[in-house]
This record gives sequence, C-alpha cells and structure tokens, in this order.
Amino acid sequence: MINLTLIAALFVTGVSGLILSRNLIKKVIALGIINTAVIILFIYTGSLSGVLAPIITAGEINIVDPLPQALMLTAIVVGLCITALALALIYRLFRLYGTLDIREIEKKARQT
Repeated sequence: MINLTLIAALFVTGVSGLILSRNLIKKVIALGIINTAVIILFIYTGSLSGVLAPIITAGEINIVDPLPQALMLTAIVVGLCITALALALIYRLFRLYGTLDIREIEKKARQT
C-alpha cells in the first residue's frame, strides 16, 4: 500500500507543479514528473502478476508478464521526445518574447 501512496504523491507533485508554476521550464519538468509517476505505476502493477523474472525455463509457471515493461520502455522514449520538443518550443518563445513567464508571453502576444 505504501508503494501506491508514494506513486500518488509523485503524481500529485507533478500536477501541482503544472498548475501552480508560471515558468514554462518548470511546467515541462512537472510533466516529466507526471510521466514518471504513470510509468512507475504501470511497472508496479505489472509486477504483481508473478514472482519470477520472465526467463522461461523448464517448469517455471509463476513469471511476471514482460509486456507492461516493454510498453513502458516505449513510453519513456516518447516522453523524452516530447520533453525535447517542448524545450525547443520554449526556447523559441524565449527568443521571441524574452521571458519564460506564461502570463507575460500572453500579454505580449495580445499586444502584437
């Protein structure tokens, strides 16, 4: 039960950082924290299906399903690509508006 509590705390930390922060870089970091919490949740729940590592030998029947782990490897790569794209777009916004504060960017965008 403590494992799910820690995963939920990590998720709530990311959501609160996403909502409360005005800095775009901090928002991207918060999205990364949320992504990490979801990946850990899927890996944890996938590990509950068995006891042994998914190496099939003669007579082993209580193995962990390797599919959630493989899917989460893909999710890690996709999350990294999205983070890189978001940081590139934030850099472009910083060069254009001179700030990382989302409210200042909105004000300057309305003026133009």
